[in-house]
Amino acid sequence: MARIAFIADDLFEDSELRIPWDRARAAGHETVLVGLEKGKRIEGKKKKETFTTDASAKDVSADQFDALVIPGGYSPDHLRTDIDMVRLVRTMFVAGKPVAAVCHGPWMLVEADALDGKTVTSWPSLKTDLINAGARWVDREVVEDENLITSRNPGDLEAFSRTLLQRVGEGAQAREGRAGAGEQPSAGA
Repeated sequence: MARIAFIADDLFEDSELRIPWDRARAAGHETVLVGLEKGKRIEGKKKKETFTTDASAKDVSADQFDALVIPGGYSPDHLRTDIDMVRLVRTMFVAGKPVAAVCHGPWMLVEADALDGKTVTSWPSLKTDLINAGARWVDREVVEDENLITSRNPGDLEAFSRTLLQRVGEGAQAREGRAGAGEQPSAGA
């Protein structure tokens, strides 16, 4: 199974962390909450969900994960000012690993310089920011462009989670195929 990093800080959109997190765990994947510091208790903006971070961005690397999820809310605005968090997102993107962002999550994709020529969606207020970063913005439930997966809002979470898990499953099958052919699986697999 895969190891999936979720990145978040205080004021994340509660359902945008909880639903994909639960779907990934139910599918047998390992989920790791990466924040600005290890062991920090973070709270959702609706105060329905609290999580404790498993690791800090400065202490992890992209090769430890098979995919990355960026929930929305106000959290991405906090995270995009942290160079280690931006590095993690950028490195995952460049490595071709699935990077999934919902609602305000694509703000991190702007900071990570991951949008030039990509088709994405987001919460409508980010449209201009994403276009200015070189993306083509569309209003759809879920958008896939190479290794990027984006969705608009909490109403899209079932499609977002399903698409993420499909991509992660394809990656796991590819890793197993390479391992069966004599290659070692990637770290964290």
